[in-house]
Amino acid sequence: MFIYQGENDPRVPLSESEQMLEALKQNGVPVSYVRAKDEGHGIDKKANRDYTYAAISWFLKKYLVGE
Repeated sequence: MFIYQGENDPRVPLSESEQMLEALKQNGVPVSYVRAKDEGHGIDKKANRDYTYAAISWFLKKYLVGE
């Protein structure tokens, strides 16, 4: 599972994403987590979009396509 979380998200508290992250790890589910300290519910800043999209591409390649 891939999780993206903006630290300033007014709709989804940071604690909820981190609880999900820990539960997935404890159950042996592969998980990637990107946490943007200067974003809200979306990905507005170009640098954050570039980084997050690169991380998503890596995740999809690793788990759907295979390396």
